[in-house]
Amino acid sequence: MTGLSSAPLVWALMLGLGAVVGSFLNVCIYRLPRRESLVLPGSRCSYCTAPIRWHDNIPLLSFLLLGGRCRACKATISWRYPLVEAATVLLFVLVWTRFGLTLEGLRAVLLVSALVVVAFIDLEHRIIPDRVTLPGIVLGLIGAWFLPPGIISSAVGTVVGGGLFYLIALVSRGGMGGGDIKLAAMLGAFLGWQAGLLAIFFGVLAGGVVGVVLLLLRLRGRKDAIPFGPFLAFGGLVAVFWGEPILRWYLQR
Repeated sequence: MTGLSSAPLVWALMLGLGAVVGSFLNVCIYRLPRRESLVLPGSRCSYCTAPIRWHDNIPLLSFLLLGGRCRACKATISWRYPLVEAATVLLFVLVWTRFGLTLEGLRAVLLVSALVVVAFIDLEHRIIPDRVTLPGIVLGLIGAWFLPPGIISSAVGTVVGGGLFYLIALVSRGGMGGGDIKLAAMLGAFLGWQAGLLAIFFGVLAGGVVGVVLLLLRLRGRKDAIPFGPFLAFGGLVAVFWGEPILRWYLQR
């Protein structure tokens, strides 16, 4: 963390950047499953397709000013939009406080942004787009040439993460999807094999806890599928921000 971490200008920059990127992530979440361009056409209402003017497209603020409704057709705007923007702001602030303005911070920004996209898409559509995970694997491996834990750990993490979930998919006969396999490989590429396995551990732990709670509350049956991408994304966030001290504590026991 750098000495600039307390500068108001830098904090304002990170907050604004997080909000703007969060707005773009909402575009990705909506358009990637529909195989639409991320560039054209411009922002529009998903109900009446009316173009959204710039002053109605200010992250977080416009949702509040519009009362959560489209200006043209008065249709309700999903709460996902401000939720994604607020979550991205929070994650960017965490990245800044953890890594500062460094290459490691840039890598963390790329990873957490990808995790936000895959988590919300998997929740809504039960898919994890290759257009996120496959470039993510490549970026993770490229970054490992210059940053810790290094290319060997990154390559091993890619193979171990993806391979582990591939074996689970074989044993469960389709209980684990191809998107989960590629997401686990992406985590290994970005984090290396140790932190990648830690991300998988926390993802499986979170998924198990939530699954048991849903069963006890009778909100899901034993045969009901639950998207696993959000849990893997959660595990990845834990590893990004707290993986190093957790691994250090575990190895020193």
